[in-house]
Amino acid sequence: MEVTWGDRLKRVSSTVLLGVVLGVLFAVLAYRLFDSPKEKLLKEDIAQYRRELATLNRSVDRCNKVLADIEERDSAVYRTIFGASPVSESQRRPTPKDYGRLDGRAGGSLIMLTSQRVDTLENRLYAQSMSLDEVYRMAGTKQQRMATMPAIMPIKKNQCRLVSGFGMRYHPILHYRRMHTGVDLTAQSGTPVYATGDGRVEVAGRGAGYGGYGVCVVINHGYGFKTLYAHLSDVKVSTGQRVKRGELIGNVGRTGLAQGYHLHYEVIQNGNKVNPVYFFFNDLTPAEYDEVIDASNLENQCLS
Repeated sequence: MEVTWGDRLKRVSSTVLLGVVLGVLFAVLAYRLFDSPKEKLLKEDIAQYRRELATLNRSVDRCNKVLADIEERDSAVYRTIFGASPVSESQRRPTPKDYGRLDGRAGGSLIMLTSQRVDTLENRLYAQSMSLDEVYRMAGTKQQRMATMPAIMPIKKNQCRLVSGFGMRYHPILHYRRMHTGVDLTAQSGTPVYATGDGRVEVAGRGAGYGGYGVCVVINHGYGFKTLYAHLSDVKVSTGQRVKRGELIGNVGRTGLAQGYHLHYEVIQNGNKVNPVYFFFNDLTPAEYDEVIDASNLENQCLS
């Protein structure tokens, strides 16, 4: 049987088509199964970047541990020595940045995590640097700060007795429990009352807003400290006067909402009223200090 040109053309076409199909299949398989030299280099780069990021994260972990220790000492030791408030968490860890631009990229989640951690570490380091600068400045004025800090009892220890401490107490005149923001020291009428630190007198007498305290003295010691001496019979200082620690400022009385002759004494630190007994350290022995602490912790009736 004679083979025509048409048959030959069909055979050639079939062979060519089969070759094309096989070639395409081979190319697809090769593309999926085998990387090009450029792709191999890119994958090697990505793997290297991942290893470097993992190493960087381990370094950040070590830095965080060291910085956490410095922050703890800064808050619990350095700033406590000078009576300064610790650095707030909002200052150490401000609002994080937007890292959405990294989402969806190769290794984006790891890059995002590392970027967040590095930024947080940078913010904490900056806040700590600023804090240490402030501590350094406070250290330069240590002698002056120690002179102004309220550090003695306002009445000589052998002339008074602590009968009511800081905390919730029953008021003898108002007849309900409320926060007692100072300590009550009983003493005879006219017993001398002394400034517990250097400062400037802000109130001397019956000041506005101090009605329940009767005749009182308020001293601004600077560096965030103030002290209040209430229910006095009279005052020996005037508003605006500079006083020294141990200087006579008034005498024990029972003016204002008071029951019996006594001194109501308060310490205000950075606007907050704090337990005054923690500042009686200059003129008490350890045993006497323990006795004062025990007496101040008794939940009883206050005198004002």
